[in-house]
Amino acid sequence: MSAVRVGVFGLLGSGNLGNDGSLEAVLGYLRAAHPEAVVDALCGGPEAVTARYGIPATRLHWYRGEYRTASRAGAVAGKGLGKLVDAVRTAAWVRRHDVVIVPGMGVLEATLPLRPWGFPYALFLLCASGRLARTRVALVGVGAAPIGNRATRTLVRWSARLAAYRSYRDEPSRDALRAMGVDTARDEVHPDLAFALPAPPSPVPAGPPGTVCVGVMAFHGGDDDRARAEEIHRRYLDGTTRFVRALVADGRRVRLVTGDACDAPVVAAILDAVDSPLVSAADATSLAGLMEEMAAADTVVATRYHNLVCALKVGTPTLALSYAAKSDALMARMGLAAYCHPAREVDADRLLDQFLELEKRAAELRRTLTGRNADAARLLDRQFTALTAALFPAADHAPTPRETP
Repeated sequence: MSAVRVGVFGLLGSGNLGNDGSLEAVLGYLRAAHPEAVVDALCGGPEAVTARYGIPATRLHWYRGEYRTASRAGAVAGKGLGKLVDAVRTAAWVRRHDVVIVPGMGVLEATLPLRPWGFPYALFLLCASGRLARTRVALVGVGAAPIGNRATRTLVRWSARLAAYRSYRDEPSRDALRAMGVDTARDEVHPDLAFALPAPPSPVPAGPPGTVCVGVMAFHGGDDDRARAEEIHRRYLDGTTRFVRALVADGRRVRLVTGDACDAPVVAAILDAVDSPLVSAADATSLAGLMEEMAAADTVVATRYHNLVCALKVGTPTLALSYAAKSDALMARMGLAAYCHPAREVDADRLLDQFLELEKRAAELRRTLTGRNADAARLLDRQFTALTAALFPAADHAPTPRETP
């Protein structure tokens, strides 16, 4: 069979474990179902992607300071020139491929601070280049949300319209694109791609009885909250710290985890404020590592979306510090809708009450999660089958990661 040239695109290898987990799931699908495919990446951290996944990778932006604030004339000029250079670089990269896949990630949302001429512009260049070069661009299992900024919303809407294939990780994402004027009648919803990753080998060594895994985040609100960002962050950090302190006062061991390199200062702040041998920090560098941490705990309280995915995937009773509709939708899909708490207004006392209720129902919730994970596996089989039909119509069918020959 002739080699199919497949590109993967996104902020991959840049320190966000959720993004990299989505890439890992898609690479697993390609290796199982399309072993003839020749794969490379256009991404944020090419060195990390090549080292970890063994595929060639090119830097997403020509200007290395793309995501740093430009305060000097030279930096402003560099960013401006970079937009022009990236248009040429992206078009040339896309033209070399038969298929380009954007694996998961919240590429159609602005639930965290986002500038329109950063990643939204890069995604638009990708999708427009795909249409011009007749290269099929697929947005696979992506997240979307309502966007207030007009420029960002326009770029996202046109990126989605120009893509050859779209699927979403939840219903609110599809609804958000429909509200932006995108025809989503043939678009499907499937569980997050990270649910396709293998769970830790069983049994996972258990932590001390009663260990609580707390996933923290450098949370400053969304794109429309820039004026209140520091206030939101302070409330989140203060409330989370008080909750951890309450657990320690009850003699509980707490394991702090993150999902992005930028979360490290939050861990340091909590360790400094609580100052107890009962509190420790994990150093997971992949979603597999996060799953192992969460499988070893009795319960999980977490903020980042893919922290929640990892905890739910391994069947650990979980409470979400929710900062966006995607978190609420995920918890509802997995049967834990009652266990969401707003990240913008962390009330340590109310959070502790919810946590204690979660613990009381732990055995029942573990059974619920077992069934919901089985459903997710079946739905992801459908996702990969649909992806093969849409992107590789001439290819002989090969087993997807969960199919048997």
